[in-house]
Amino acid sequence: MNVAFYAPLKPPTSPVPSGDRRVGRLLIAALEQAGHTVELASVFRSREPGGAAARQQRLAATGKRLAERLIRRYRAGPKSAWPDVWFTYHLYYKAPDWIGPMVARELDIPYVAAEASFAPKRAGGPWQLGHQAAGDAISAASLIFGINSANAPCVLPLLRAGARYVPMQPFLEAAPVPDPASETTRRDLAREWNLDEGSVWLLAVAMMRDDAKLKSFSLLAEALSQLPGRDWRLLIVGDGPAAAQVHDAFNGTGAVFAGRKSAAELAHYYRAADIFVWPAINEAYGMALLEAAQAGLPSVAGDSGGVGDIVAHGETGLLAKSGDAPEFAAALQILLDDAGLRAKMGEAAKLRAVREHGLDAASRLLDEELRKVVG
Repeated sequence: MNVAFYAPLKPPTSPVPSGDRRVGRLLIAALEQAGHTVELASVFRSREPGGAAARQQRLAATGKRLAERLIRRYRAGPKSAWPDVWFTYHLYYKAPDWIGPMVARELDIPYVAAEASFAPKRAGGPWQLGHQAAGDAISAASLIFGINSANAPCVLPLLRAGARYVPMQPFLEAAPVPDPASETTRRDLAREWNLDEGSVWLLAVAMMRDDAKLKSFSLLAEALSQLPGRDWRLLIVGDGPAAAQVHDAFNGTGAVFAGRKSAAELAHYYRAADIFVWPAINEAYGMALLEAAQAGLPSVAGDSGGVGDIVAHGETGLLAKSGDAPEFAAALQILLDDAGLRAKMGEAAKLRAVREHGLDAASRLLDEELRKVVG
């Protein structure tokens, strides 16, 4: 079938890397793997971060014009070239979908969304226009794929009669097979960064932005300061506009700042480390946590959003109350003290990632559910 794909927060063609861009690309890959033809219907970004009412109104007007233009274009061509379904990824009050519901209604095709969220507390606030639009889009949907289970309680009451909410696990493409001839080993990294191979290596991977990412880095630094001894070393992969603040937060901890790495380079760090650590403040679910699991790393993470969908507490890692540095430190200490538990959880994480978080499983689910609404 023909799928019109749209991501109002950030288009998958954006030159700026992020987890959101990656998930958009993964969804397209999963749809194409199932044999569907995917058209990126628009690259219009509807995000209004500051809650400015006038700008929200302008974005809404622009979205309407773009929707009208798409409708005219589709109607000018053969019906066989029309989309069979409209698929929107990640809509919420700051980035609502001003285009998809209108196009779907006028072409009489199903409107489908993945990772839609609704926040009742935003009613009457600065984002009232975007809040209402997000609610209207959810109410217009025939099908919602719930990638972040934390969104379900507020989304389900908005679904119209006959519409369905289908839980969907976050997913990744298959991990690249290591090349024994070129793989950077733990010994190589130990030599490069002056690390003791016998110590426990902690790994954090994230962009350095002055938002929830910086808050997570700061809490991680606070938690590490509460751990006795120094039989561990922290490696941080990532860069960004808040790099200076992140460096300051870890001053005196002996943290290694490896900078930004390609996917191939990053894979070496995942394979060499012992524990993945990330407080995950205001995290939707965290693609880095899923990458770590895929590489066989146990995780210590903050229990926010859909993080619990990836890190199974007591099985593939340990979860601490979001924003609680002492609890995070206590959870990490458990894994620091028990190499056997680290190995057991790491193996469980890898098996779970393959079984539940692969591209093949996502492709099958998308195909099966889309055929139901289109049929």
